[in-house]
Amino acid sequence: MKIAQVTPLYEAVPPRLYGGTERVVAHLTDALVDLGHEVTLFASADAQTKARLIATRDQAIRLDPAPLKSDLAAHLTQIAEVRALANEFDVVHFHTDMVQFPFFADRAERTLTTLHGRLDLKDLPGVYKRWPQFPLVSISDDQRRPLPFANWAGTVHHGMNADLYKFSEKSDGYLAFLGRISPEKRPDRAIMLAKRLGKRLKIAAKVDSADRAYFEDKIAPMMMGEPLIEFIGEIGDGEKSAFLGGADALLFPIDWPEPFGLVMIEAMACGTPVVAYRCGSVPEVIDDGVTGFIVDNDDQAAEAIIRASDLDRNLVRRRFDTRFSSEAMARRYVALYEKLCDGAAVYPSLVDLAASA
Repeated sequence: MKIAQVTPLYEAVPPRLYGGTERVVAHLTDALVDLGHEVTLFASADAQTKARLIATRDQAIRLDPAPLKSDLAAHLTQIAEVRALANEFDVVHFHTDMVQFPFFADRAERTLTTLHGRLDLKDLPGVYKRWPQFPLVSISDDQRRPLPFANWAGTVHHGMNADLYKFSEKSDGYLAFLGRISPEKRPDRAIMLAKRLGKRLKIAAKVDSADRAYFEDKIAPMMMGEPLIEFIGEIGDGEKSAFLGGADALLFPIDWPEPFGLVMIEAMACGTPVVAYRCGSVPEVIDDGVTGFIVDNDDQAAEAIIRASDLDRNLVRRRFDTRFSSEAMARRYVALYEKLCDGAAVYPSLVDLAASA
């Protein structure tokens, strides 16, 4: 099949440091190429991909040092380029939320749009009611809750390149927190749990400007003078295997409807179990008692952390290979592409694709 992948321009593909959507697009694109498909990636020029690259910006937006820039202008230019070449493809797969809707309304049936973010925002329902013809993909069943009426073509859980992460049979005796410092990610819970159990905690996380005050007012004081807590900052893919593989467990103490939670499967790829609070996608991603533990409160979390070392790290990695490899993800998307090209109807519950892939 001839497939276009259209990624946001905020991060490189894959991102150099923190970044979820562009990382997933990178792994999906390469896996589709490996499966024999003819893939074109519309991204910034710093992308690294096995596909044909059409660069619509000289570099990704976030790390561009230019003091003045417009993300809307960049994405409109990109969408115009995709539209000009759209007839070349069997399917155009968008990862850019809804910015493409007005430009592709006349050919929506040959597009697929994966929604990567939270959907409980005030203005979103009007968009998906205004353009109901676009087939949508959720990254977890739970993500759909705010928009049950939308034109859901299926749910496809994220996957990652299995060769990117090194399996670690033995940990180095610390806990890990990976991702972003923000109130909904609850790094304060992670710190509290580490102190409560007297265990080391390493925090590798991005601090956005919007969360700088939260970090300085809430999180930094909790770490100050505390020998158990080590703040590392942002890390890239090359550092994740050692960071995650050395941990007894990844702490995922979220307090929001997480659409997926990529760090959970990154930890699994290293053989590291996950202790996660029951929010959003967590029950869909974690096999409770196998790849980690799902908890409802701090007492359960503390107990789960102690029990994490009893889990079989080899089995954690095998579950990753089965459920969350990039090849598994790509095959599930191909099944959806084929339905679109065959003109078959798509239905809200194609989640079984995950089981049949």
